[in-house]
Amino acid sequence: MGAIERSGYRFEPEYSVVSKNGAIHVTKNGKFIEDVHFEFSGEFPEHNQIEELVNHYCFKHEI
Repeated sequence: MGAIERSGYRFEPEYSVVSKNGAIHVTKNGKFIEDVHFEFSGEFPEHNQIEELVNHYCFKHEI
């Protein structure tokens, strides 16, 4: 699963299959902004779950 770019922001997902959790690292112009933490079930997070988290972040922060 690769990075997602929107309006100058970059969202890079990272997750642990063992722990069933992860984070989306949010950066802008190479500067770290924050992590968005999430949990998932199954072997890996669904792409739609990551997209939804990014969409929610963008809406919440008016990006």
